[in-house]
Amino acid sequence: MCGDQPAPSTRSNLAGTFRALRSRNYRLYFCGQGLSVIGTWIQQVAMGWLVYRLTNSALMLGVIGFAGQVPSFFLTPIAGVLADRLSRRHVLIFTQSLAMLQAFVLGVLVVSGAIRVWHVVAMSAFLGVVNAFDFPTRQSFTVEMVEDRRDIGNVIALNSSLFSSARLIGPTIAGVMIKLTGEGVCFLVNGASYLAVILALVLMRTSAGEARMEHGHMLRGLMEGVSYAVRSPAISTVLIFVAGMSLFAMPYGVLMPVLAKSTLGGGPETLGWLLGGGGAGAMIGALFLAARSGSEGLGKTAVVATGIFGGGLIALSLSRSIPLSTALMVLTGLGMTVQMACSNTVVQTVVEDSKRGRIMSLFVMSHMGVAPFGALLAGALAQRIGAPGTLLVAGACSIACAGLFASRLAILQRPEPT
Repeated sequence: MCGDQPAPSTRSNLAGTFRALRSRNYRLYFCGQGLSVIGTWIQQVAMGWLVYRLTNSALMLGVIGFAGQVPSFFLTPIAGVLADRLSRRHVLIFTQSLAMLQAFVLGVLVVSGAIRVWHVVAMSAFLGVVNAFDFPTRQSFTVEMVEDRRDIGNVIALNSSLFSSARLIGPTIAGVMIKLTGEGVCFLVNGASYLAVILALVLMRTSAGEARMEHGHMLRGLMEGVSYAVRSPAISTVLIFVAGMSLFAMPYGVLMPVLAKSTLGGGPETLGWLLGGGGAGAMIGALFLAARSGSEGLGKTAVVATGIFGGGLIALSLSRSIPLSTALMVLTGLGMTVQMACSNTVVQTVVEDSKRGRIMSLFVMSHMGVAPFGALLAGALAQRIGAPGTLLVAGACSIACAGLFASRLAILQRPEPT
């Protein structure tokens, strides 16, 4: 699938789950990003374990999560305006190159023995700034890679499957690597993995008109995007739902090192198993969505998925068995992936192309921008009531969010603004 051969002209040759791979540019992206996100998960696991090894503090894990994600809250709206003006492909080449540099710097610091906690905080904040521009641009550009816009839902599901498979493979590799070579090599491997997606972006064939240098004040462009989101019943409802989940439920991930080491009495390989279980569930959820032929019923599917996610977290808070906890992580991974992919698809399906970058920046802000406040809250709460108690609270909040979203499903059917 990674080669340069022309895509078949008929839908039947790439029908069903992988139909979006008919498009050459998306095939390149799928292969390059598939390698890169494995490295990203390896680094994420290594960073959490490194911080907990250096500080033995759940609160500091929350601080690292906050530093790495809070730039999204402030910068993604600006990034969205730029994504609607500049060449999205060129922006991504630049951001991916900076992310590669960050990984190599961390790797050198750890391998040389010079690493300190403040280095990790600073490098996390730097990557957060990079991601603030990368995420909304990538969300917008992905849709441009496919030739048939009816495949938007399939593209989003396949992107989720990429992330999910990496979440299954990466943490398992990271657990073994940390035990055998230490965290530094994990960062260096991640740095090298960025070369795959950068090469894919360079090899893409894009139209000469991909640069969209709209004139006008940036603030005016930003306010146009916000106004459009507010006037859209579907978009505003989904953004509120995603923000609620990101604040009260999604930050459970920062507590995984605490759960693996202090609650379950395991080591880095246990952390790898837990996150790998979440990745397996996420993969199942992503493939389920990829096999869907349309976008009907996505709201109800998101409600059910959120309920599964919340129930999995509550059960996980009560478990003291590594195999059982790993199995429960499969449920949480499935629920989280389906909920987020459904939300993403609803927004991508209804938004106008001319405002896609700005609206997706608001989506990223609702998800990634709000999440750091949730990570800080989760870390502080875990310091007081422990990781299991915090997971219990997060699960209950997830179920509450599902109920509130279910009560507003009819709003998703209202006409979009013109």
